Amino acid sequence: MPNKLTNLLGLSREQMEAFLLTLGEKPFRAIQLLKWIHQFGVTDFDAMTNISKSLREQLKDCAEVRPPLVKERYDASDGCYKWIVEVESGSSIETVYIPEAGRGTLCISSQAGCSLDCSFCATGKQGFNSDLTIAEIIGQLWLANRELDTFGTKTPRKVTNVVMMGMGEPLLNFDNVMAAISLMMEDNCYGLSKRRVTISTSGVVPAIDRLKEYTDASLAISLHAPNDELRSQIVPINRKYPIRELLRSTNAYLESLPDSRVVTIEYILIAGVNDHRQHARELVELLRSVPCKINLIPFNPFKGSDYQRSSNSAISNFQKILRDGGYTVTIRTTRGDDIGAACGQLVGAVEDHTRRSARYRAKGEQSDPVQRLKIQ
Repeated sequence: MPNKLTNLLGLSREQMEAFLLTLGEKPFRAIQLLKWIHQFGVTDFDAMTNISKSLREQLKDCAEVRPPLVKERYDASDGCYKWIVEVESGSSIETVYIPEAGRGTLCISSQAGCSLDCSFCATGKQGFNSDLTIAEIIGQLWLANRELDTFGTKTPRKVTNVVMMGMGEPLLNFDNVMAAISLMMEDNCYGLSKRRVTISTSGVVPAIDRLKEYTDASLAISLHAPNDELRSQIVPINRKYPIRELLRSTNAYLESLPDSRVVTIEYILIAGVNDHRQHARELVELLRSVPCKINLIPFNPFKGSDYQRSSNSAISNFQKILRDGGYTVTIRTTRGDDIGAACGQLVGAVEDHTRRSARYRAKGEQSDPVQRLKIQ
């Protein structure tokens, strides 16, 4: 049986150097390979012209550059794109590109499905299927650059920002997400600024406590409620890691950064659930000790949900109370909703719950990925 080829797409600079050493090559070749793969989008070793022919022949025998497969692409009327991407587990994930004046944001998935079952999110209703590999995470950025025809050092960059806000909870796939983010910020790859790469989490507190050891990327917290009683109803992970612990770990991460940074507080406004004036007043007091800006997100309906978008007047009133409380507050413009690409609408296609549970039992794993998180 032939040896499995090493997918170079997911290797860090250090891993690439180690891999090349096994082939008897000098470490500096790693930078050449990283640039060919991530800056020029080259997958054919024969096209890597500044690499010796002998090394190219060796690479053909033991390695490959294999991005995830794009199954479908949808173009929204507002200029957004959504790609349906197939991953090794057989599931599909979604990646969304959002162009704006002076910037282009790519929303990247970290898991196929999600275990957290937040009540306002379509992804969580499908359950969890698999963690994405490093190659599958960074591969979404690679694919976007290919699809947008922006590979090449003289080509204007269209993806200027990356947000880990797609399918899945990034901090429940901690190691792979950290490695992929490192590639995003690596100068020999995509060279994105630490302020332009954002990790969004629903509040996996032990993982937030570990963040400072691995990255200095920006952080966003999916809060969505000003008190534990309400948040536990709509964001179930709050029952394990309540708000006080979440804000403590958030502040500790911000304090560990060498520069002055704020966390983005994400708050989806759901009519009659969390959009009352009293909720806004509670939020003002709750966040007094947290350096933050607040992003209000009108709920985006999806099939199977009874929730409704808050009225424009309720959204405006909520924003005014927060601004009067001294906060910087933005209202996220709904983008890509005509192709199901708006916040909370990402679905993809994952295995059904029965097959997924059987797979966990066969592997002897716990079915709850929160419980599988390794805390060191």
